[in-house]
Amino acid sequence: MPFSMHTIDSAPEASQRWLEDAKQKFGFVPNMLATMADEPAVLEAYMTLIGLFEKVTLSPRERQLVLLAVSQANECQYCLAAHSKLAQRSGISPEHISAARSGGTIGDERLDALLTYTREATITRGYPSEAATTRLEKAGFTSAQRLAVLLGVATKTLSNYINHVSQTPIDPQFVSA
Repeated sequence: MPFSMHTIDSAPEASQRWLEDAKQKFGFVPNMLATMADEPAVLEAYMTLIGLFEKVTLSPRERQLVLLAVSQANECQYCLAAHSKLAQRSGISPEHISAARSGGTIGDERLDALLTYTREATITRGYPSEAATTRLEKAGFTSAQRLAVLLGVATKTLSNYINHVSQTPIDPQFVSA
C-alpha cells in the first residue's frame, strides 16, 4: 500500500500546524514531512527532535555535517539531497558537501573527526570505535557534543528509515543539491 503525501489541507488536523511551520521555514512542504503527516505523532516527534537538534552546542555547519554523515551511512538519497541544500545555506563548500555525501574526508581535522565519529555511531548502531571517540575528543569536541551527535543520529535515522520505506520522492527544490 502506498504512503499518502498530504497537503496542509488534506493532513490530519494534528499535523496541519507542523506542516504550516515547515512551509514557513522552507517556503514549501517537503515531501518527507507530507508523508510523515499521515501519522501526526510521527511528524510531531520528528519536528520536535530536529528542533531540539538545532539547539545543541554544535555549530550550524557541524550539525549539517552530522545530518549528511548519517544520511550517507544510511544511504538515504532524499536526506542527502535535502541536507546538501541546507548545508550550502549554512556556508559549507560544495567540495565539502560532496566529500561528506560520498563518505570521504574534507581535509579539516576537526570536521573529519566529527564525520568519522558520526558515521561509525550510525553504522555500528551506537558503538563507535575507541579510535573514533579519541579522535573526536582530541579535535576538541566535548562529551556533551558527543551526546548531541547521537541526537542527530537518532533524529536522522528516523527520517532516513521513513524515506526508505515510503520511497519519498525528492522535492524539486532539493534536486540541484
